[in-house]
Amino acid sequence: MGYDVVEIPVEDPALIDTALIKKALKENDLKAVICGAFGPERDLTHDDTAYHQKAFNYIEACLEICNQLDVPFFAGPMYSAVGKARLASPEQRKIEWGRAVENLTVVCNMAKTRGLKLGIEPLNRFESDMINTAADALRLIGDINHPAANIALDGFHMSIEEPDVEAAIIAAGDKLIHLQVSENYRGTPGTGQTNWAAYKAGLQQIGYKGIISIESFTPEVKELAGAVCIWKPLAASQDEFANNGLRFLKEVFK
Repeated sequence: MGYDVVEIPVEDPALIDTALIKKALKENDLKAVICGAFGPERDLTHDDTAYHQKAFNYIEACLEICNQLDVPFFAGPMYSAVGKARLASPEQRKIEWGRAVENLTVVCNMAKTRGLKLGIEPLNRFESDMINTAADALRLIGDINHPAANIALDGFHMSIEEPDVEAAIIAAGDKLIHLQVSENYRGTPGTGQTNWAAYKAGLQQIGYKGIISIESFTPEVKELAGAVCIWKPLAASQDEFANNGLRFLKEVFK
């Protein structure tokens, strides 16, 4: 199809056969990106520290996968559990923010010892009550204050939360190490309401040299479909989604 990179979402690290994947990447002249899936039990802000340890164990396994596949960073909303969206009290929010900062500092050190960085991803308000915007992510990594802490932005979430996509990208600046895109309805790039000119202008302004990755979902992958509420196919086939999306993005970002 002409892709340079394949993004691999890791729900269960035990299912990832890195030797087989590495062989396939080489045969197809591809590089990889690894992103995390943070279900309810992987919550670095939970009141029960046993959840923190489960998250640490999972992240460590993902960082090992990154090393084995020569991936320079690990991306995802690793600060909390996806779907943890409540009207928490200011006191509880302050406690959980402190836990996120403390525990992600540990994760940053885990990454640093492996020569890796982290791409911390904001989610929309329906999936997280902690980090929703680029500004939120910048505040978080500012409090963490560690060189491994960086930002991954996702266009779907930005379409809900950012008043100005271009401004959000510019604000992220040199901390932006990964960009995921799809349409506003999570469909094929070029088929919806996304302001692609704003993306292009923002990325040009910051001199972005990273990956632009199409993040697509299908109800056939049930482990992820339920978490992101994909109840029906968003294209006639995933191959059509991939082909048409790549063609559009190459035209926009040429």
